[in-house]
Amino acid sequence: MMEEVNLFNDINWAVIAPILVIQGILIIVAIIDLIRIDKTNGPKWMWGLIVILINIIGPIIYFIFGRRND
Repeated sequence: MMEEVNLFNDINWAVIAPILVIQGILIIVAIIDLIRIDKTNGPKWMWGLIVILINIIGPIIYFIFGRRND
């Protein structure tokens, strides 16, 4: 049990924190865009799952392939 606690102390949070913030911002912006946009390439529920479940890559995939350019 004590070894698990020590593993978290060894993490370099100066590197991890900005990545987590960027991931959070991407997810929030993608979900807001998904709610506001009328048409997507594929069902909205599928894009919602992709954005939420596929960490930092999901929102990027949505912005590249999910938005319909009409």
